[in-house]
Amino acid sequence: MNKFLRGFVYAFNGIWHAAATQLNFRVHLVCALIAVFAGYAFQISSSEWLWVIFCIGMVLVAELFNTAIEFLTDLVSPEYNKKAGLVKDMAAGAVLITAIAALIIGLVIFVPKLLALIHHAA
Repeated sequence: MNKFLRGFVYAFNGIWHAAATQLNFRVHLVCALIAVFAGYAFQISSSEWLWVIFCIGMVLVAELFNTAIEFLTDLVSPEYNKKAGLVKDMAAGAVLITAIAALIIGLVIFVPKLLALIHHAA
């Protein structure tokens, strides 16, 4: 049981380290908070909440994997190596694709609500 619980400590250490050292991870956390506040403000439906939570989770997971891949690549290839650079670029590309998909889903959920609010206020 202690080994199981230590696993949580290690996992939270990794998340904390990413939040403390990685600007992009912090940017994604801020975007996640904005999405959560917008969800509460617009009283989004349960299914919309599932999509928002899914997107937040996927973007943060992608960013953590990207950071881990960058650290490991730097460890095994401290000098410049074209293939190591491509590995890092592909990991960053995965984050970009995930973030773009999350943005599109966020727009599908929130733009109609914003437009309705603007229309109602006018």
